[in-house]
Amino acid sequence: MKRKLLFLLSCLLVHIPFALAQSEAKTTRIVRWAHVYEQSHPLHKWALWASDEIYSQTNGRYKIKVFPSSSLGKEAQINQSISIGSIDIIYTGVSFAAQAHPPLGLSEMPYIFEDYSHWQRFVASELFTQLSKEYHEKSHGNHIMGSSYYGERHLTANRPVLSPENIEGLKIRVPGAAIYQIFPLALGAKPSPIAFSEVYLAIQQGVVDSQENPLVTIQAKRFYEVQEHINLTGHILGSILTVMSDDLLTALSSDDKNTFSEVLKQAAQQASQETREYEAKLSQWFEEQNISVNSVDRAAFRNNVLRFTQNIIPLESRATYDRIQTL
Repeated sequence: MKRKLLFLLSCLLVHIPFALAQSEAKTTRIVRWAHVYEQSHPLHKWALWASDEIYSQTNGRYKIKVFPSSSLGKEAQINQSISIGSIDIIYTGVSFAAQAHPPLGLSEMPYIFEDYSHWQRFVASELFTQLSKEYHEKSHGNHIMGSSYYGERHLTANRPVLSPENIEGLKIRVPGAAIYQIFPLALGAKPSPIAFSEVYLAIQQGVVDSQENPLVTIQAKRFYEVQEHINLTGHILGSILTVMSDDLLTALSSDDKNTFSEVLKQAAQQASQETREYEAKLSQWFEEQNISVNSVDRAAFRNNVLRFTQNIIPLESRATYDRIQTL
């Protein structure tokens, strides 16, 4: 009898881990979070942090798996995927989200923000909350859960670009959203939309002469290996939105909604802070790599671009544009 009891006990102990694994598999929902940024980028780091926090705070009911570097598709594709529910959370540039609700994209207009604190006031404003609600209504129910500072966008090239005259005729890679074409068009350059994952090769092969991105991204994507000059135009203070599908949000309990909301908002704030701090150190780092980091006549760039912008803003968007500028 004793041997039989020991045998039964040993069988039970063998099967307990398997039973627990099966139980976890049944009770843990896997959440897919996709983005196009490198694993070294602060955005990815804080997405992983959010994954761990949410798993812990929901007692294992939700586990986020983060897919970086366009592994689930380029930016336009992941925006489509979240709208149909095949992806649960994405990072996306404001201008891609603005394809569903164009007024949201006004914050990506060149030189609309004076500095980082101006950008912070916008993200904390009632106007941003209003635009987020309108985006939700126009985008098949997607929800903006946070906004992260992406950095000042600067122009890289294989020659100095110190004034508006130096940019004329350059073929500049820009993201696929039309709003990014404003800066080169205003200055007589040629915008060339190319997917983010293809930029390095496009520069290397001479398909384009130049590209524009924040310093953190220029480092993470190693664009400095194929461009000798970083020209500090600072023409856009970019934002990356954390967007959640309606399918996921409506499936959450009230408590879990609060958990996701607070954790994702905190992750966005921490990514913003780290990006800002990292950005401040990178000019020296690039110079140590023998890359020329050039100060430019930013006032001249700004004046030329704003003159161009005044003629293209639709009348129905003028009030929103002015509200952002005057925050």
